[in-house]
Amino acid sequence: MITETVTATTELGVEVWLRGGWAMDFFRGEVTRDHRDIDWFAWTGDAGVLGDELGRRGFQRATGLPADQQLDLLKDGEDLSFNLLRRDEAGHVVVGGGPWAGSPWPEDMLDGRLGCIGGLRCPIINPRAQIEIKEMMPVWVPGAPRRAKDAEDIVRLRAALGG
Repeated sequence: MITETVTATTELGVEVWLRGGWAMDFFRGEVTRDHRDIDWFAWTGDAGVLGDELGRRGFQRATGLPADQQLDLLKDGEDLSFNLLRRDEAGHVVVGGGPWAGSPWPEDMLDGRLGCIGGLRCPIINPRAQIEIKEMMPVWVPGAPRRAKDAEDIVRLRAALGG
C-alpha cells in the first residue's frame, strides 16, 4: 500500500511524507516490526483529490479524527491516515485542522528526505523531527500514552543518527 500511495501521489503531483513507524523503517532501510497502520502527512488542500484517487484504487473512507485534521482510509484491513498540514502566515508548517489547528510542527520536519526499503523510495519526515514527535505527543496531547514501541523507535532512530 505504500507503493500504491507513492505511485498515486506521484501521478497526481501531490506531496506526501511517511511518518511514524514506517518512516523510521524507511530511514533505516529495513522493516523493524509489524505495523498496524501506515501514517502520512499531506497538505490540507490535497485531501480531496488524494481521497478521490485512492478511492478509485479501492480504498474506503473511514471515520477517525476530524476530516479537516486527518484523512482516514481503509483497504484490505489496513489503516491509512493522512494527517493534514498547512502553512501559517509566517510560512511555518502547522496542524491543518481539528482542535489543534495552527499548532506548529517541528521546523525541519519536511526537509525533503527520501527513505528506501528494497527498491522503493519514499518521502519521509526528518528522523530528528520523528524523535521529537514521539517524545512530545504525550505532552502535546494530554492523556496520550507513552507507548513501548515509541520508546523503542526513539532508540533505533538515535542509533541510526549516530547518537
